[in-house]
Amino acid sequence: MSDNNNNKVSVVLGTQWGDEGKGKLVDILAKDIDVCVRCQGGNNAGHTIVVDGVKYAFHMLPSGLVNKECVSVIGSGVVVHLPSFFQELEELEAQGLDCDGRLFVSDRCHLVFDFHQIVDGMKEGELGRGSIGTTKKGIGPAYSSKASRSGIRVHHLYHPAEFAKRLRTIVAARFRRYGEFEYDVEAEIQRYVKLAERLRPFVIDSVEYLHKALGSGKRILVEGANALMLDIDFGTYPYVTSSNTGVGGVCTGLGIPPTRIGSVIGVAKAYTTRVGGGPFPTELTDDVGQKLRDVGAEYGVTTGRPRRCGWLDLVVLRYSTMVNGYSSINLTKLDVLDVFDEIRVAVSYTIDGKVVTSFPADLDDLATASVNYVTLPGWNQSIRKCRSFDELPENCQKYVRFIENDIGVPVKWIGTGAARDDMISM
Repeated sequence: MSDNNNNKVSVVLGTQWGDEGKGKLVDILAKDIDVCVRCQGGNNAGHTIVVDGVKYAFHMLPSGLVNKECVSVIGSGVVVHLPSFFQELEELEAQGLDCDGRLFVSDRCHLVFDFHQIVDGMKEGELGRGSIGTTKKGIGPAYSSKASRSGIRVHHLYHPAEFAKRLRTIVAARFRRYGEFEYDVEAEIQRYVKLAERLRPFVIDSVEYLHKALGSGKRILVEGANALMLDIDFGTYPYVTSSNTGVGGVCTGLGIPPTRIGSVIGVAKAYTTRVGGGPFPTELTDDVGQKLRDVGAEYGVTTGRPRRCGWLDLVVLRYSTMVNGYSSINLTKLDVLDVFDEIRVAVSYTIDGKVVTSFPADLDDLATASVNYVTLPGWNQSIRKCRSFDELPENCQKYVRFIENDIGVPVKWIGTGAARDDMISM
């Protein structure tokens, strides 16, 4: 990294529908980086990191904060609910993390207000059985405000008259759309006057900050939220989140060019899960699915909702690899498969009599798809104490190699348990 013109950011992205364990890898990599950055999403994300027996839950804040030498930045593409921002910060500090002077927020971030959360619930109610299954954190409505050019950004907080005018205008528009729901806009304006002053020490021009950091040779890691199959453009639309969760979101969410992106690490769970509505071709609704859920403790960090579980889907992983161009893969929670005699892996779908090897755009087509599996033998022993690839049982090694050979990307890290040290580096 001595040639600063060639200094590039590293990126960690989810390859499936989220909850792959990105935060744990970010925490491990953060020991060797200077700046950890979030580029999109909001507090609808959820990472859990276990360090020295202490469990830290991250929703909006970059999980690089666990490394006391690392600066964390919330980039321009993130939507920020300030009360949740400060609540999460207080909870982390109460657990002993000193975040003073090493957490910053872009002045271009759009703000999530409580009325966005109210509207989120109303929109879900309107959709009824066809609901998306959002976290009701107001993320979608905040991005809608952004896209309609009526949103409020962090820098607006420091022009009180303009801020108040914008908030009154946008709330009035929501009242016209949804009726006069309970929301005291004048009280909210006063609340945000106080929140603005509390936030002031955190606010920076993140575009300038990150480019200066790159120019000075700082090592930067971008922490993606959600995952590729929840991408607004490339995911299972409309059962997606409201931001670009793929590698493109790094550029648009941070203001850095594609030429500054170096390694792109895809985090893939050794099986598949998703939360909320939407298609899930390999979903298991039987005892096997429940076994995956129980052994893997598959309950959402942000919502507590039980996750839907199924076998690994290489159609999804293959498609995700095409879009994001992964340099390497972190295969997580491989230990959850310790207790299975046989392990099935989806390798293609059959739709209207034709074998399909890439993920289809049309959900009606997907609904009629049958899944074609390969069955691999299990290993029926614990891998939690394994610290090298060679220590893994033979059938476990074959499972990893099968995935590598299919997607054409090397597996560089393997998660063998929940703790920070439960990771094999290849």
